[in-house]
Amino acid sequence: MKTFEEIISLLNPDEKYNPVLGQCQQLWNSFSSDKQDFVYRIISEKKERKEFVDYNPLFALKRTYRAPKRQVMSYADYYVKFGTTEERDGWKMENPTGNKVIYVKQ
Repeated sequence: MKTFEEIISLLNPDEKYNPVLGQCQQLWNSFSSDKQDFVYRIISEKKERKEFVDYNPLFALKRTYRAPKRQVMSYADYYVKFGTTEERDGWKMENPTGNKVIYVKQ
């Protein structure tokens, strides 16, 4: 779980955005720890690749959270890719129908 201080440090907003930091903290605290980790990871990866991350930290958090796409992989494809059925690399096993296992990643 990432703290609010860690995400703000990563975003490194200009002082002119100080008035929205309270709203940022409320939004951040409303996220589950999984959502916080996801948002932090996406922003961190974007910054590493030198991709645009909104200068306004509130917009950066809101827009990043809307970005996730649910990835789904069959049991067989997962085994081929990872050589195991154990959960790895953010993938989680699900059994939505009660008889077919899939792996999902958000």
